[in-house]
Amino acid sequence: NDFRYLYELTTPLRERINLIATRVYGADGVDYSAEALDKAKRMETDPELQKLGTCMVKTHLSLSDDPVRKGVPRGWRLFIRDILTYQGAGFVVPVAGAISLMPGTSSDPAYRRIDVDVNTGKVKGLF
Repeated sequence: NDFRYLYELTTPLRERINLIATRVYGADGVDYSAEALDKAKRMETDPELQKLGTCMVKTHLSLSDDPVRKGVPRGWRLFIRDILTYQGAGFVVPVAGAISLMPGTSSDPAYRRIDVDVNTGKVKGLF
C-alpha cells in the first residue's frame, strides 16, 4: 500500500494550502488577499488552531478558483480571499475565489426573491 497523506498536521497552514493548490489542483502557486495573509500568519502562531485540519472551499466547476476555467487549466495561481475557522468541526477553511458559503444553494437561490415592503412591513416572495 503506497498511500501517504499530503501533509502532516504539524505542517504550517500556508504550506498546507500551497501543497493542496499545487499537487491537487495543479496551480502554479498561491496568492492571498491582505486579510487572508494576516489571518494565516496569526493562525500559524496559535497552538490551538495549528491542530485543526484544512478544508479548502472553492468552486466545484473547475480545478481552479475560477468557475469559467474548465478541464485541467495551466498557468494559474490559486487566490485565497479569506480564511475561516470552524473549531467545533475541527477545520481551518481557506476560501478560494468568489464563492457563496451558504450550504446547498443553487445558482439562483430563492432568498434572492425575498423582500420586505417598507410601507406595509409585509414580506414578499416567500410563497
